[in-house]
Amino acid sequence: MFMMKNWWLLAALLAGSVATRADESAVAKLPEAIRAPAGEVVVLRAHATGFQVYTCAKSDSGQAQWTLKAPDAVLHDKKGQAIGQHFAGPTWKHHDGSEVVGKLVARADAPDKGSIAWLLLTATSHSGQGVFSDVTSIQRVHTKGGEAPSGDSCSAANQGAETKVRYSADYYFYAPPRH
Repeated sequence: MFMMKNWWLLAALLAGSVATRADESAVAKLPEAIRAPAGEVVVLRAHATGFQVYTCAKSDSGQAQWTLKAPDAVLHDKKGQAIGQHFAGPTWKHHDGSEVVGKLVARADAPDKGSIAWLLLTATSHSGQGVFSDVTSIQRVHTKGGEAPSGDSCSAANQGAETKVRYSADYYFYAPPRH
């Protein structure tokens, strides 16, 4: 008998089986440096829209520069419905209550000028039960915008100032296959 507390697992498996074939083709075209580890499968693809938040601060060399503070984005499913949030950590939180925090493993330059890099991250912690509970790797791809401002907009006179830069990206969440 199917237990209601595991509804998220059934939903993820059904969605994953449909999405995986299409995603496999897209994932195969990604730069080698940011490919997920062999054997992991896509359990969720989400489109994010929002901001990269930057703070004007002193760099290691003593120069003022825009430094990433945190992302601030909404995650959407393939129908455009909001399904979660992406924020500092970097952290992704699904509306089912599950959450995953990642750590950078590799990066690749975005093909679009002015867009933030494509990334591969590994999960470092989880909380809650849901679609993100078993996530082991996260990719950020197909980025549009989000790069730190250029020019003299960050200086010693405005250190501590914040700015938000619009961006969008696709996030692929991976987990070991279920048997």
